[in-house]
Amino acid sequence: MSAAGIGVPGASGLQSDHPRGFSALLVTQFFGAVNDNILKGVLAFAVAAGGIWSDALGPGGQGWVGLCLTLPFILFSGWGGQLADRISKGTLTVRLKAIEVLVLALSAWAFWQGFVWVALSTLLMMAVQSAFFGPAKYGMIPELVRERRLSGANGVMNLLTNFAIIAGTVAAGPIYDRYAPPPRALEPVDAAIEPNLLLPGAIMLLLALLGLAASVFIPRLGAASPMLRFDRNPFGTYIASLREMGRGPLIATSLAWAFFYLIGMLVLLILPDYRALLGITAESAAQLLGLVAIAIGVGSLLAGLVSGAKIRPALAPLGALGMAASMLALGLAPRDHTTVALLLLPLGLFAGFYIIPLQAMLQRLSPRERRGRFLGTANAISFLCSTLGSGLFLLCRRGGMEADRVFLVGAALALVAAVGVGAWWWLLGKRQVGTQLDPVSG
Repeated sequence: MSAAGIGVPGASGLQSDHPRGFSALLVTQFFGAVNDNILKGVLAFAVAAGGIWSDALGPGGQGWVGLCLTLPFILFSGWGGQLADRISKGTLTVRLKAIEVLVLALSAWAFWQGFVWVALSTLLMMAVQSAFFGPAKYGMIPELVRERRLSGANGVMNLLTNFAIIAGTVAAGPIYDRYAPPPRALEPVDAAIEPNLLLPGAIMLLLALLGLAASVFIPRLGAASPMLRFDRNPFGTYIASLREMGRGPLIATSLAWAFFYLIGMLVLLILPDYRALLGITAESAAQLLGLVAIAIGVGSLLAGLVSGAKIRPALAPLGALGMAASMLALGLAPRDHTTVALLLLPLGLFAGFYIIPLQAMLQRLSPRERRGRFLGTANAISFLCSTLGSGLFLLCRRGGMEADRVFLVGAALALVAAVGVGAWWWLLGKRQVGTQLDPVSG
């Protein structure tokens, strides 16, 4: 096998190719990701420093928002993986999107009435829905596109997902500012924004309906393991899957993939506090989140293009090293809006190079009949890392560390990841992966 990359020859796997179905999946994922980020973003601004609900959760309150988002993935991704193997992933997607509509109707009522705890509960419910959708979504990609297009398809999926994150996070700022208008000191003298209590819910409900409509066009491909016996123990799937994954490179790949979400959670929780650090509006702080999302999307697309018909794990340590350097610069940079914005761009670009080869490896190396369970387990590991990221942020903030200095902690962790992933690939990964893939030349 070449050191340049892992070949993904078409003869070794499924020969399915459903471009319209993949397009429908992209659209479905896009609207769902927009909704997730609007809900998360509005709540994060509401409980962050200076937010209307900041007193409810205390300093670093957005860390609790992060925990509401991640804990359900740890508990329910195993069940989601079983369902993704047991029934058609397309059918499961339609049902989950219908549930999303109902949850966001409750969220609309919570924002209208100003009930913070009900709004947080709906974030928990959305996270449960997403935990069930994750294994179906990622497991569906190898069933909708040919193997030689797998890296490119993941690059496009991540690009569209990050465009959705851009739309959701950038929209969350002005939506919050109109839901809870900022102090006059941050607005022009003649500004007069009346609170619009119905706006968050109305927008999210509309997007949920659009996502449901798009999901109808995803092909109802056959179930991978229709006779699978459902294990009611939410952790039983993880234990069995980890044993099987531990026999090859999948467990190391899953851990490396999951680390991305620890760093991602730190960044998502740090940036809302720039509203207070830089004296800017929620809309301006949301634009910083949008810049990161743009950069991750572009980095993901570039990683897919560079990979071509191969999967190139060597891109991952390069991405981790770039993330470490970018976060070090952000942690030491002066508190200037332009400087922060410019430094967030390379952070996102390198993150895209880190995640794409690992994501493609997870899909390529997971056997079809167990792909849902394997990806559900990997999903749970990733959100366990996200939960650790939320806890680390809370620990740093409660310990008196300014939000932007938490980037220094992230830089140290990314440096460790760069060394660890690089060493695994060059010393062990080539041999381990080579036993599961057809060797290719060049």
